[in-house]
Amino acid sequence: MKILIACEFSGTVRKAFAAKGHDAWSCDIEPTDIPGNHYQGDVMDIINDGWDMMIAHPPCTYLTVTGNKWFKPEYKDRFPTRQQDRQDAIDFFMSLVNAPIDKIAIENPIGIMSTVYKKPNQIIHPWQFGHEASKSTCLWLKGLSNIEPTNIVDKGEFVTYKSGKRMTKWYADAASKSPQERAKIRNTTFQGIANAMAEQWG
Repeated sequence: MKILIACEFSGTVRKAFAAKGHDAWSCDIEPTDIPGNHYQGDVMDIINDGWDMMIAHPPCTYLTVTGNKWFKPEYKDRFPTRQQDRQDAIDFFMSLVNAPIDKIAIENPIGIMSTVYKKPNQIIHPWQFGHEASKSTCLWLKGLSNIEPTNIVDKGEFVTYKSGKRMTKWYADAASKSPQERAKIRNTTFQGIANAMAEQWG
């Protein structure tokens, strides 16, 4: 199949599908981290190029529930365009949903699209695919079946802060990295999930 991995710089999912013999391409405004088929630019430039499948990872900054606090009135002066930024993010997400592709999977953390659009078909975690880590990952699917867990392991360590906030340790550890490194760590698809996608959807 001709497969588009939208909004992926790591090449993780692209490489998993390429290993199964597919013509897989990643696309992102950033360059790819590993060699392979990659279009650096706006995914809308190539969305109509006759893909059989698309797996998309749209930016979640303005869609995730964890960012809702920044919409409070007291932060309006600090983030004057945040409402418009959220609307732009919603519009981009929906442009992926409505792409002319028969098989589509859109991945995002728990966020507003569950109400703005619809509830996801399923929510998966890395610990269901061999990684001792928790990360609620929503999947909205079109023409694809739910992914079946492949290797259920421990859910991993958690860190509890003085405020009472609890966070999975791998995610908390990324906070010590530079903003760019932190974003890459938190946004890269876990290998076990990428492998499951390629095995079950490819």
